[in-house]
Amino acid sequence: MRSSRLLGFISILLILSLMLAACSSSNESGNSATAERNGEAASNVESVQLTMAFLNIGNMADMGSVQEEINKITKEKINATVNLMPIDVAAWNQQTNLLLAGNEPLDLIVTSSFFNYSAQVAKGQLVELDELLETYGPEIKNTMDPAIYNGTKIDGKNYGVPSIRDTAADYGMVMRKDIVDKHNIDLSAVKTFEDLEPIFETIKQNEPELTPLVQGSQGQSVVAMMMYPHIDHLGDHLGGLLLDDPELKIVNLFETDIFKEKVELARKWYQAGYILQDAATTQELGTSLVKAGKAFGYFSNMKPGFEQQETNIIGMEMVGVRLSEPVSISNAGNGFMMSIARNSKHPERAMQLMNLLYTDADVMNLLANGIEGKHYVMNEDDTIRKPDGVSESSYQFNQWQIGNNFLTYVWEGTDPQIWELTKEFNQSAKFSKALGFSFNADPVKTEIAAANNVLSQYRVGLESGTLDPSVINEFNDKLKAAGLEKIMAEKQKQIDAWAAASAQ
Repeated sequence: MRSSRLLGFISILLILSLMLAACSSSNESGNSATAERNGEAASNVESVQLTMAFLNIGNMADMGSVQEEINKITKEKINATVNLMPIDVAAWNQQTNLLLAGNEPLDLIVTSSFFNYSAQVAKGQLVELDELLETYGPEIKNTMDPAIYNGTKIDGKNYGVPSIRDTAADYGMVMRKDIVDKHNIDLSAVKTFEDLEPIFETIKQNEPELTPLVQGSQGQSVVAMMMYPHIDHLGDHLGGLLLDDPELKIVNLFETDIFKEKVELARKWYQAGYILQDAATTQELGTSLVKAGKAFGYFSNMKPGFEQQETNIIGMEMVGVRLSEPVSISNAGNGFMMSIARNSKHPERAMQLMNLLYTDADVMNLLANGIEGKHYVMNEDDTIRKPDGVSESSYQFNQWQIGNNFLTYVWEGTDPQIWELTKEFNQSAKFSKALGFSFNADPVKTEIAAANNVLSQYRVGLESGTLDPSVINEFNDKLKAAGLEKIMAEKQKQIDAWAAASAQ
């Protein structure tokens, strides 16, 4: 089970996880019905090739052989082959903007509130899915919580299907267990992010080659990971909610006391040498820095089995400390989705392929785990492990971004009941009052573009400790000049209307 985080500058947080198939009998019946319908369709239509773009944060050297195996199934079931298109996280925004704006072959694409989903809808770059889902993917809706499914809608229309995974997150830090043991660090005494400071000092004084704290990914800034248990950023951070506020009141998150407090703490840690000195500009992942012997650990959103997941990715044992209760915010559904690009020449067949990602365990396990016997072997308890003699897989797919993770095998070392635990974790979360709300950016898309330029100039510097907190006022002044207040007013108008409609 592998995964990563991600995510581009505008967020991420996030997310999010992996889960093992429950209800095998119902899945089997669903697969049978799907195969019957798709098989009938496959016999009556010409073969096409579908291109699917997704985030890549791992080793995809063997992607070609995995693609061949997937195509054996898709050729039979929907008379289509799949061209897998991995795009590195650092290049995601630039490359997908070009793909969606041009006429390059593109059918399915991972979309996210972290990557301007609402703006892509506003630009007409994604296909409305409602009729396609009814005709070619009716089983998809039955695989997920209606609140999560409906949370992707914009103006009542669906443009993305959420991946089925962890839809909640708790927040904390993962770190090298060998270093924790070496210095007899008592993690049970750590209750808050501030409690980590003595540990950082221990690492700095005794392990000079290790940076005590690095970011998990470009979007997982130190400040963001400390703030996310307390806010709903509504996908774009341009006006959000405080989770403890009983009202659905849109506020400027960058003017809140908690933002100032966490920026000041990050600045203190940065000046003390606890945070990576090029944190504002590096594109290296926390997992890569730890694996290379350059870092002790990183902050992250977490979930059941997260420590084992990171252990599998890094190749050394990792331990974690969790410093918040689970929370589930408005982007629980639209955090990671699968959409059909407007320039797809085969939207019906693309939806049939999407349907397989949510109902066909063989397709999902190939995509998530690779080829049995080559990239993994089965254990007697139905978990999987790397083949003997293999230390690092030549196929590492970040499955949380796509399809029904509950259909996939569980990796050795992880609780075999991880998917049931994940379902319970999702249900135990503190839910944002805006869960299911999705902002339509079209009325203020010009202001959002200007405000995002301001975010790119200031946010990562402040949230990594690189910039002095005194810059916060200048940051907010420029956001207001870019049109933040107009964005917030439009967001307040939409969320009030959404709340009123939901109450009926």
